[in-house]
Amino acid sequence: MKLKKITALMLASAMALSLTACGGSSDSNSGSDTPAEVDLNAEYTVDELTVNIWDNNQLDGLQQIADKWTETSGVKVKINVVTWDNYWTLLEAGAQGGEMPDVFWMHSNTAQMYMENDILLNLDPYIEADDTIDLNNYYEGIVDLYTRSDNGVHYAIPKDHDTIALLYNKALFDKYEVAYPDDTWTWEDVYEAAAKISEAGKADGVYGYACNVSNNQDGWYNIVYDYGGQIITDDHKGTTIGSEEGKAGMEMVRKLLSVGAPQTVVAETGTDSLFQSGLAAMITQGSWMINSFYTAEHSADYAWAMIPYADVNGNGACDEGERYSAYNGLGWAANAGTKDPNAAYSLISYFCSAEGQEMQSELGVTMAGMIGKSDAFANAFEGMDVSAFIRAEEEGDLFFRPYTRKTTVWEDALQQAGGFLDAWQNPDDPAVMSQACDNAQKIIDDAIAAE
Repeated sequence: MKLKKITALMLASAMALSLTACGGSSDSNSGSDTPAEVDLNAEYTVDELTVNIWDNNQLDGLQQIADKWTETSGVKVKINVVTWDNYWTLLEAGAQGGEMPDVFWMHSNTAQMYMENDILLNLDPYIEADDTIDLNNYYEGIVDLYTRSDNGVHYAIPKDHDTIALLYNKALFDKYEVAYPDDTWTWEDVYEAAAKISEAGKADGVYGYACNVSNNQDGWYNIVYDYGGQIITDDHKGTTIGSEEGKAGMEMVRKLLSVGAPQTVVAETGTDSLFQSGLAAMITQGSWMINSFYTAEHSADYAWAMIPYADVNGNGACDEGERYSAYNGLGWAANAGTKDPNAAYSLISYFCSAEGQEMQSELGVTMAGMIGKSDAFANAFEGMDVSAFIRAEEEGDLFFRPYTRKTTVWEDALQQAGGFLDAWQNPDDPAVMSQACDNAQKIIDDAIAAE
């Protein structure tokens, strides 16, 4: 689920042409070939289903869950791990007439495009016949994401959800004699600690903080919401990034960048590599990445704290609306042309059932897409306390990762010249960041108007 900088802008435009050329239409009722009624007890007609994912860290756990389904279904499951970029290239090629997997992940960046072009199986008749799936039991934002707005059809069932926390290196904090972060920390505390470590660690090439601005969900988005701004408004029709609150959040982002690793360094090395190399004392990261740090060479030095908050009212306490964590969620979807829709749906149903969701949490794959099934996740990593991710939603607030019909259009533009690029690469001037917020307001408003 990590949001790498992708070529999705090109993908979206290419798909709009290629999928229309192969018979898709944004006005069609996708999944219209699906029968109005289904028999979930019908005998399966395939011996194996293929599943595509993009995260190797989840492979073992998901295969264990799939194997449990195989025990009762008799249908084998082959899970293929495809790199993020190749995943969408192969899926697009399959949508144009090549081979597609039977079951696969959907993501917020691309879901709208696939739902509108007869690529995904209409799951509604299957869900209606399935006593184990009630969409009211899942995170509303994820359910809504995979529901086509013009016809209300569901094309994926929530697989998981994620939250964000602060990761820090205790060894570096000890070395430079700075107190560890804790759950009382504000973003100002992060800034002050980062400034101290960057200054003290200058000779060692150590930075107090590292942020990859292209990874918006696990980074700067959260700060904007903490200060009262919204990247995309709740109705998906605008933004408040250029408001006083939005600018206050981005000013905090600017300050953090001014004492952290330069974006030129981050672009070459990456925040995760900087952190694991002992060259960055703090990063924010998503729950989907825990295993990478849990299995790292120096994992004993690593610890998690709740994502910091913004003390907007200055009362020294974290009040409602001051500690936000973005959350996102993948959806399990099926190929509309799968040879056995019953089998494909049955596998999805098991992945998303209470039993499958609990196994996913217990095995440390990811937190659940079903509400109330993630508690076991906090205990899945022996010796590392990851409860900050659970407490982020229990003691803070969640906002769903901002999206519109063509998210990648404005996301990509924000990272270019005329967007935030100059402010991110030269973070010493508050006026440059303020102007960038004004530019971003127009970029997003114009992109939404063109959708």
